[in-house]
Amino acid sequence: MTQSWQASLERWKSAGLVDAATVDRIEAFEASNEKPGQLRWPVLIAVGFGALMLGAGVLLLVAAHWDELSPTGRFSLVLLLVAVFHVAGAFAHSRFPALATALHGIGTISTGTGIFLSAQIFNLQEHWPGGIMLWALAAWLGWWLLRDWVQAALAAILTPAWLASEWLDASRSYVGDRWAFQGLLLLALTYLSALYGSQHGSIRRVLAWIGAIALLPLAVLCAVNDVWWGHEATPSHLYLIGVPVALLGPSMLAWLLRGRDSWKNAVAALWVLLATLVGARPERRIVLAELAPYAWCGVGALGLIAWGLDERRRERINLGIAGFGLTILVFYFSEVMDKLGRSASLIGLGLLFLLLAWFLEKTRRQLVARVTGAA
Repeated sequence: MTQSWQASLERWKSAGLVDAATVDRIEAFEASNEKPGQLRWPVLIAVGFGALMLGAGVLLLVAAHWDELSPTGRFSLVLLLVAVFHVAGAFAHSRFPALATALHGIGTISTGTGIFLSAQIFNLQEHWPGGIMLWALAAWLGWWLLRDWVQAALAAILTPAWLASEWLDASRSYVGDRWAFQGLLLLALTYLSALYGSQHGSIRRVLAWIGAIALLPLAVLCAVNDVWWGHEATPSHLYLIGVPVALLGPSMLAWLLRGRDSWKNAVAALWVLLATLVGARPERRIVLAELAPYAWCGVGALGLIAWGLDERRRERINLGIAGFGLTILVFYFSEVMDKLGRSASLIGLGLLFLLLAWFLEKTRRQLVARVTGAA
């Protein structure tokens, strides 16, 4: 039985809600039903870290001797790397399932390495997003055969990476590049919302982790994207293909994951779509138009907080608080700091950091406490 349950039992016993005999019976029942083979977090960390080091070591070994190998030797080595980890994972499946999952994950990652190294070996000048597509297909095949969370995570990362690379390659000289990041931002929100209610499967958890990690960096890329690329007109046929995929694809996935509750994801899609219009830079300097992107980002952060409160998800509250604070900091750096002197700007920045840290942390704790108490 976990320590959190033991602590709760002690609190209930101290409050007079249960007597000592009931506590003893609960502990005996949990102890008798505890799975002896269940892995604890130190073992999981050791397996994950060992798999990471093994993969990195193999790649370094191959890179060190790559120039010494003939094309035949290189291709044979690539095939060996793809096969050996999957074969080892198959042997370890019945003895140590966690190790088998890690080895199969390394094997799928090696498949991507093998695809691009094979193109280099045979000097193939092909459409480069096609390599990512083949890698994504390998991940989907691995998930279909193994049904584990590592293969699902790789498929969930590589599939949108392939679609985004196709769009970036097709629209590399147009302003339409921003739609790749807009679609990825909406997909990150969809992944983040996979955990809700009683839906807490391992695949949903890994999707939520991917969404949480990618959300803020993608939001920043969307906010500054039109500064990086030119403003040439995007052909209409690209819009007719890319924009529906960027907006409707994550929305359809949200419907598959959440059913009727996916209407909240539709609101998020509307926010992302309007962010494109709000973020457009005016021809001449207009104060309200320049402040609109910051205000719209603040609205999105507050909406994420409200979403977390509604579905009692602390990670959304934490990300919303972080996004709101990041919006204020970017606004200070972009619109305020250059209008002050050097010392005044540093003093203001220091005060802003201190006040933000105090206010946002206080607000975050209050909101998380509300969610925890409601749960």
